[in-house]
Amino acid sequence: MKVSFLKLFTLTITVSLLATAGAKGEPRFTTKKPLVQVAILIDTSNSMDGLISQAKSQLWKIVNEFSHARQNGEMPEVQVALFEYGNNDLSAQAGWIRKVSDFTTDLDLISEKLFALKTNGGEEYCGWVIKDALNRLEWSPSSRAYKAIFIAGNEPFTQGPVDYTDPCKAAKARGIIVNTIHCGDERTGVDTMWRDGARLGDGKFLVIDQDRAVAYVEAPQDQEIAKLSSDLNDTYLAYGHAGAAGSTRQEMQDRNAATVASSGALVARAVAKSSANYNNGNWDLVDAAKDKKFKLDAVKETDLPAAMQALPPAGRQEFIDKKSQERAAMQAKINELNAAREKFVAAQMKSVIGTNTLDTVVITTVREQAQAWAFTFE
Repeated sequence: MKVSFLKLFTLTITVSLLATAGAKGEPRFTTKKPLVQVAILIDTSNSMDGLISQAKSQLWKIVNEFSHARQNGEMPEVQVALFEYGNNDLSAQAGWIRKVSDFTTDLDLISEKLFALKTNGGEEYCGWVIKDALNRLEWSPSSRAYKAIFIAGNEPFTQGPVDYTDPCKAAKARGIIVNTIHCGDERTGVDTMWRDGARLGDGKFLVIDQDRAVAYVEAPQDQEIAKLSSDLNDTYLAYGHAGAAGSTRQEMQDRNAATVASSGALVARAVAKSSANYNNGNWDLVDAAKDKKFKLDAVKETDLPAAMQALPPAGRQEFIDKKSQERAAMQAKINELNAAREKFVAAQMKSVIGTNTLDTVVITTVREQAQAWAFTFE
């Protein structure tokens, strides 16, 4: 990517990441719920700081959109994967491409990986990274699942040894939509084949202004929502080998969201933490106990939180139930406050001119496309 280009854009969303090569215990698709799979392919070459900034700040807003989605009356499970490409710090043999994450429902892990991305100049091989996303991710075979790739960048779509036409056509044949997001003006995106990539992948050609500030309206409810989000953490009961890391990651992503609070990330994250898509059953006993297959008596006493270890078996379940009730009450309050907040914001936004930023183009796109898979949005 040429350094002379303006700072660019950051992509989606989501959900699911593995550490450099992968984290243990990530969900595959054993779910019987409606399923959404989104793979985000982000250009992390020199001029992409703006793109990454938008992705960091708008992840939670994008994820929240699916809390309004229903297929046959049921909310979907959302899995997100992440690739970066075009970065000189990556392997030339691998096409300057790295799979940052496999599909996951661990939203805190996604946020952690986004905040860890760094830019460095390189070659942007769009065809190659799309091919890798198709071959290296575990896409659901279900025809009922909404499966989409969002690839963002600004250099010609034709770069690299892999002809973009082949993976785009292959994705379409497998029911996977390829949406292209050009960071720059529309005419350049058309001339450099970003629109053609979307056409072949049965997706949408999108254009964003990566340097435009995300529209955000401060509302009277924001401060209380943020406090409740922090209080929610006290209802989590970390257990097992993943407990400490999961609890630490949760707190760190609260702090990360606070660094971009001016874009609404802190409030959007709080709302996400109040939805069913924010599930940490791999390290939290309250979420784990929601699974009918979970057996509390199978957890070693030494793996339980200290406050539970001295309790009798019946007392341990009561302890979990109490935390669950406390959490549900806080989540209900956050959602109540957010409903009032959305009305306030809607009134204020009538005078704000719409902007093509990451959140607006992705949310509009998933709403339109998911309808073909019988998803409706409340």
